Amino acid sequence: MSDGLEHVVAAATVLSEVDGQAGRLIIRGRSLDDLAGRTRFEEAVHLLFDGFFDDLPADLTRPLGEARAEVFAGVASIDARLLELSPIEAMRALTARLADGDDLATALRLIAAPAVFTAAVVRAQAGEAPVAPDPRLGHSADILRMLRGRPAGPGQAEALDTYLVTVCDHGLNASTFAARVVASTRAGLTSAVLAGISALKGPLHGGAPGPVIDMLDGIGTPENARAWLEAALARGDRLMGFGHRVYRVRDPRAGALKGAVRRLTEGSNAAPGRLAFAEAVEAAALAILKEKKPDRALDTNVEFYTALLLEALAFPPSTFTCVFAMGRVAGWVAHAREQLAGGRLIRPQSRYVGPEPRQAA
Repeated sequence: MSDGLEHVVAAATVLSEVDGQAGRLIIRGRSLDDLAGRTRFEEAVHLLFDGFFDDLPADLTRPLGEARAEVFAGVASIDARLLELSPIEAMRALTARLADGDDLATALRLIAAPAVFTAAVVRAQAGEAPVAPDPRLGHSADILRMLRGRPAGPGQAEALDTYLVTVCDHGLNASTFAARVVASTRAGLTSAVLAGISALKGPLHGGAPGPVIDMLDGIGTPENARAWLEAALARGDRLMGFGHRVYRVRDPRAGALKGAVRRLTEGSNAAPGRLAFAEAVEAAALAILKEKKPDRALDTNVEFYTALLLEALAFPPSTFTCVFAMGRVAGWVAHAREQLAGGRLIRPQSRYVGPEPRQAA
């Protein structure tokens, strides 16, 4: 028996491969290096959905825009009780009101839902009216517009596209496995996506990028990095943004997102010096981890530069997991459809380690 199903192959998939030893991610036959920064999110969705929907159009920009407009009707049900929830919980509750189904229309509504509902919830919690989607826009540009109430600035939609593409699929991670288990029961795509959201919100999976900002703010200056990080390790704290269950080397997504942060901030007033500061903290953390934990492979993971990029795009840290869901939902839906196409009900065995029944005298 493997604790946490380590090294257990639970599915065959055409969707993505995570090579932890080489630090490589392949999505439908294309490397992340080839996709990130060169592909719009709608194109990545098409890549993942290809072969799983017979009526898949060549360009998903307008159909996805129309799905955002359709989903926006659900914003009217936002009430005071829902606004007491965290953004990820409120977004999940609104998504749960969407009809279940297995068709492309359902799939596109589910791709639209985290974007539309997160933006509306954040604005409502700030006392601002929600902004209706513009179906003519690309998905990333419309997300930023719905969140801020104004068009995206130069390079911002492209930066968000890079992020959404980078996180759209990543093997059989916890949330994707949860989605496939639910899909295997034939419950429907909405039910599968809700399982994915529920798994993603956990701090051991998708709920960690926000604390990276807390860590950077706590350190304050590059000169404080080593002392702050060493004190955190001495307390037994985890250094956020470092280490990964699969990667034994640097997470390739970290490099893709670092490049996106650099392109976004170069020649602009967005977070001047923030990237250089983060690089100094990263270097200090890697040096300390190598000294203190030489027997463990702890390198920079996707969370570290996710935090920098989403901060530069003015997403509140409380929404970082929601933005992760905006990208990963494409993978959840594709995996659910793949499971439906040929997979059986997922039903692993367990080994009983409890007490034996007492024999009657």
